[in-house]
Parts: sequence; structure tokens; C-alpha cells
Amino acid sequence: MISYIVRRLLLIIPTIFFALSFLFALFFVLPGDPATLIAGGANRTPDPGVIERINERYGFDDPLVVQFGDYWKRTLQWDLGESFQNRRSVNEILGDKAVNSVRLAIWATLIEIVFGISIGVLSAIRRYSLADKLTTAVTALASAVPVFVLGFLLQYAFAVQPNKHGWPEWMRLRTQGIGPNTWTLFFIPTGQTWRYLALPAVVLAATSTALAARMTRGSMLEVLRADYMRTARAKGLDERRVVWRHGLRNAMLPVVTLIGLDFGTVIGAAVLTEKTFSWPGLGSEIADSVISRDLPVTMGLTLVVVLAFTVVNLIVDVSYAWFDPRIRLGDKGTA
Repeated sequence: MISYIVRRLLLIIPTIFFALSFLFALFFVLPGDPATLIAGGANRTPDPGVIERINERYGFDDPLVVQFGDYWKRTLQWDLGESFQNRRSVNEILGDKAVNSVRLAIWATLIEIVFGISIGVLSAIRRYSLADKLTTAVTALASAVPVFVLGFLLQYAFAVQPNKHGWPEWMRLRTQGIGPNTWTLFFIPTGQTWRYLALPAVVLAATSTALAARMTRGSMLEVLRADYMRTARAKGLDERRVVWRHGLRNAMLPVVTLIGLDFGTVIGAAVLTEKTFSWPGLGSEIADSVISRDLPVTMGLTLVVVLAFTVVNLIVDVSYAWFDPRIRLGDKGTA
């Protein structure tokens, strides 16, 4: 197990290197002069002296290989540079945005786990029933509706209408920003913060919850037909124990993979959700930095997203051994 974890940790190094190297090269391939953009944008004609000073300050006149080497030298020291647009330290921007994205990702993942797995198991137990058909239709719909469409619909239903018709104050959810931004135990909202968190968390979790429910249903149906499940029933075990203890645990491998990948993804890829609700997270910040060609911000935040994704992947792989004792990671001749 330990040797497997060490090998996976070492694989993170080339993954990060190639991902960031690709972004670095892409920045210089795209049309437009970085110095001109920093000086005021492509639609203006900045003073040549200003362009010269910008090139000198950021090293744009240096050969690409030199710039590439300087970038990695600073990165290894966790110096992610400063934004071209507002001169803020990327480390400072990261500290502000990453916390918000992780909190949103935690709640979206909790919704996916609780509702996705529960709906999937109940749907499998009551196969072909009205409840099964209804949940299948709802999950298919949730998977098909675009994030921004669902976001606008929920804003109208739980924010616009409650205010329009004078619903009680506690029923009026918020649609923009992060609110008071007060938390306990890092991710539990306090005060009025939950009103700002509820809708973006539900929207972000909608598609992944639907997929988790459908995957849990399919995996559980396969497990329920297994020989060891019939043996457990033949021994006189309670049906609830058979399903939830013996069946669910063995059906969890593909679902755990999905949930783990979802968590790693939503930390930095929740662009549409964050934009729809003006949630100040990594996804929206990366999107804004790409549009403005703010290379230090794009590279620094992408580095963190890649790190988070690979670490979550490792945790998911290691968890396989707990869900299925037959798996012994790192042992020769086994999975």
C-alpha cells in the first residue's frame, strides 16, 4: 500500500509539469501582445516607452526558454507571481478564492453522496416500480438541463417569487455573492450565509447527483443478483442488513470513483455555477484571467486545481481497499 501511494505521488510531478507547460506555451501562441494587453488592452495604442518598461519588468523580451525556466524556479518556491491586471499577489488571490470553492465543493459533494446514493439504492430495491420510473425520469432530466438554465430557474422559484409574494424571510434565498461569509468548522455556514450557499450548491450538485443515483442503481442491481447475496438471505439475515451492509458496500466502487472525480473537478471547474450566482471562487477567477490573458493568475490557480484533482484521485484509489478487501493496492499479482 505504501509503495503504491509513493508511486502515485511521484506521478503527480509529470502531470503538473505537462499541464502547466502546455498552458505556458499556449499563452504565447495566442494572438496579441501581453505587454499591450497589460498597458491597456488591444483596442488602445499605448506609449512605446510604457511597452518597453512592461517588457523589461516581466521579462517578455527574454527568450521563451529563459521565461519558462524562471517561471518554474519561482513556482518551486511557491512564488506564483502577481496579477498583470491589478498587481495583486497570486498567492493572495488563491487564498481568497480557493476557500470559497472548497466550501462550495464540499456541500455539492455532500448533496451528491446523501441524495445520489440513497435514491439509487431505493430505486434498485424497488425496481420497475412507480418510484423507480419517476426517479429515472427525474435523474435523466437533471442530467440534461444545462447548469445555467437550472440556476436561473431556481433563482426565479426560490428568490424572485418569495420576494414578490411576501414569503417569510427565512424562505427567501439569495442569488448573488457569498453574503456575510461567516462559517464554523470551516464549511458550516452561520448566520445568513446559508441563504447564499443553498442555490449554488444545489445547482452544482444536480448533474453529479443524478449520475451518482443512476450509477448506484445499476451497480446495486448487479450486486443484488450475486450469489453471496442469496447466501446471506439464506442464512436468515434481515433484508435491510443484507442490502445496506453487504450489498451497498460492494456496489460502491464505481460510485466512489465518480464522487471523487466530481469533488476534484468542481473545486476549479464550477465556472458556470460561480458565474450564475456571482460566487467568488477559483472557476470564475480562472475564466476571467483567461479572457484577460492574466498568465500568472491562470497558471497559479490551475496549478492548485491540478494538485487537488490528483490528490483526490489518489484518495479514491486508496479507498478501494476499504470498500473491497479483495483489493490490495501495490501487492504483486493482485489488483
